[in-house]
Amino acid sequence: MRRLIALFTLLAAVMMDAEAASPGKFGELYYQRASLFDKLGVDSTSIVFLGNSLTHGCEWHELFDMPQIKNRGINGDIIEGIRLRLPAVTEGHPAKIFLLCGVNDISHDLSADSIATALGELISEIRTATPTTRLYVESLLPFDSRVDRYKAIAGKEYVVRQVNALLQPIAEQAGATWINVYPAFADDEGYLRSDLSNDGLHLLGPGYLIWRDLLLPYVKE
Repeated sequence: MRRLIALFTLLAAVMMDAEAASPGKFGELYYQRASLFDKLGVDSTSIVFLGNSLTHGCEWHELFDMPQIKNRGINGDIIEGIRLRLPAVTEGHPAKIFLLCGVNDISHDLSADSIATALGELISEIRTATPTTRLYVESLLPFDSRVDRYKAIAGKEYVVRQVNALLQPIAEQAGATWINVYPAFADDEGYLRSDLSNDGLHLLGPGYLIWRDLLLPYVKE
């Protein structure tokens, strides 16, 4: 009997270890950063940049020379992932939130309407959870799938434009400030400018400087 109990105990421990080692639905990096964000928290003086790899890839507090800016971006994140980790942001009732996400949802074959609807629900959750926070919703940036780096978004540049057209009235009706950053990054054909990226999706330093200049009036107001 004792041997049987010991065996069950050992099996349970192995199962727990396997579960802990599992990357989960969103991948290992998501849970690593989300758990850190949960411990760090934010407060009423914080300015939060919330999003995916485009947000993750910048040292925003250095870019604006403002230590109260908090980077809450996670590489590869989707709208659902942001919603799940939202309390770590909204419970601190930050002064401002700058939200940009959706391109990874395009890579999951979601339609523009589905993405805009999901973003609308996310915006509504933020507004309800922390009504004192000033929410800024940014348009999706263009990408260039001709670089042939990210197969899941091949030929889907048009979806970005569709999402942006749907998202603007949703954001404004929810009382958020809409910031259309798309034109500054798109070339004449609607692709991400080749001088601002080396992979067709993510930004180089000059791209972040353009982004900073676009957001600066809103960050400072």
